[in-house]
Amino acid sequence: MVDGISVTRAGGTATVILDRASSRNAITLAMYEALPGIVADLDADPAVKVVVVRGAGDAACAAGADIKEFQQVRADSTSARSYNERVAAAETALAALSKPTVAMVHGFCIGGGCGLALACDLRLADDNARFGITPAKLGLVYSLESTKRLVDVVGPARAKWILMTGLQVPAEEALRIGLVERVVPATALEDETAQLVRLLGSRAQFSVRATKSIVGRIASGQTADDDHTTGLRTSSFDTDDYAEGAVRAFLERREPAFTWN
Repeated sequence: MVDGISVTRAGGTATVILDRASSRNAITLAMYEALPGIVADLDADPAVKVVVVRGAGDAACAAGADIKEFQQVRADSTSARSYNERVAAAETALAALSKPTVAMVHGFCIGGGCGLALACDLRLADDNARFGITPAKLGLVYSLESTKRLVDVVGPARAKWILMTGLQVPAEEALRIGLVERVVPATALEDETAQLVRLLGSRAQFSVRATKSIVGRIASGQTADDDHTTGLRTSSFDTDDYAEGAVRAFLERREPAFTWN
């Protein structure tokens, strides 16, 4: 464990665990500070294809930032600026990871926990999950970057509702508004997540990562191809995975076995 976070690696999957179950995995400043380095290490590991983010135990994915620290780390505008920069760096690092990321949400996913979940590409939740972002209940203002991730997922009006009211969103409503991609019984969440991770890991990784890059650019306002997106598309034809998926496996009527990592 590093500063309240533990990481496991198995079969091409890395799992980042917010590991403070006794505190409902409340996120400390030290945890935020550790995340960019952890993410960089996973991005550089060729054995890792997919990253899962979850909380320890089953009561909460993360109950938010550790408010007990606020008198020390967010006592005034100067210390709050430093704190906010570290939170932003953690969320940005996770969002910028080149590999697909999946948030496995069980129980409460509040404030900073929801911010990390929104920084992931996909979100699976159990039917006990409850989401909330509560700046209006704490006298805080959410960052533009974090707010944009919420807006991108649920739209402007629903983002305003979530942020202005501070009300919790139960799992089924989260599914209805697009905050999560799937809701399953609590007993099935780990298996459903594992199935999704295996599926993502079985696909052509160049295609998966290029798609993530291009969708990210679209979400940031890009509307036409540039050298980067055109290069991704054309260079895919030079990969062995293209020859495997579009030619060999198709002609041999079998599932492709992709090797690019």
